[in-house]
Amino acid sequence: MCINPETRRLSVGLDNGTISEFILSEDYNKMTPVKSYQAHQSRVLMVLFVLEMEWLLSIGQDKLFTWHCSESGQRLGTYRVSGGPCGLQFDVDTRHVFIGDHSGQVTILKLEEENCSLITTFRGHTGGITALCWDPVQRVLFSGSSDHSIIMWDIGGRKGTAIELQGHNDKIQSLSYVHHTRQLISCGADGGIVVWNMDVERQETPEWLDSDSCQKCDQPFFWNFKQMWDSKKIGLRQHHCRKCGKAVCGKCSSKRSSIPLMGFEFEVRVCDSCYESITDEERAPTAIFHDSKHNVTHVHFDATRVWLLTSGADRIVKLWDMTPVVS
Repeated sequence: MCINPETRRLSVGLDNGTISEFILSEDYNKMTPVKSYQAHQSRVLMVLFVLEMEWLLSIGQDKLFTWHCSESGQRLGTYRVSGGPCGLQFDVDTRHVFIGDHSGQVTILKLEEENCSLITTFRGHTGGITALCWDPVQRVLFSGSSDHSIIMWDIGGRKGTAIELQGHNDKIQSLSYVHHTRQLISCGADGGIVVWNMDVERQETPEWLDSDSCQKCDQPFFWNFKQMWDSKKIGLRQHHCRKCGKAVCGKCSSKRSSIPLMGFEFEVRVCDSCYESITDEERAPTAIFHDSKHNVTHVHFDATRVWLLTSGADRIVKLWDMTPVVS
């Protein structure tokens, strides 16, 4: 469902691919049917109404993205996504639409009145996209995934910067961004509600380097038969330091540390030299954690009252006062 408070227009996506539109009365006690859109061949997954364009955007299980004119009810165009779509966001200023799919890919399209063009695709998750959130002010896109991670994509910077955030132990269910305080609220299937401070200078996580031997002590890894034979040593298992990205053995990476500015709020493996270089200030947390005590499936954030509404798989709806942490 999607509701526009200004026009009290309620758009409801159905299992048969139809989107039904209603106008709610001022006291919210009556729904008047307005029109129906034959948008998809199977279940509608997400609906988004854009008041400025008078467009109704949607994605469905038929792997189609469609957009309609809400005034005439006419279909303006469709685009087939390679993977099953599961996330949808829109930028009014540039008319860019962001579509996340089950393969972990994000597709950016440029919409016109009756056609669309592919701008680019990018991928950073190892699991499927489960949530998208767009910040039109800073021009960054947040994507949550079943791989438990969040990635902040700097679209406006045009440098391909991607910042990773690790603070959940299960898939990300929903993302909401508070523009005036630059805080990201993420909810996961682990029941965690995490409030991220995005007003800090964060760092990209390094790419993991490939090597046939430890880049600290030069001990061979177990697949490096030649060096094992020459040095008469048993091969070791390969690990990676999360701070520098070097391939290291277990002996040279025995320490664990949180690196919040790199998005690692939990302790992760680092090599011994990087562990010594991390200061107490760099270990200071940049996120606030709260246990919602239910498997969150949907979230809505009211920025005016600073309330967060969560609904869970336990069929319970909870209303949270976020003023102590969002300010």
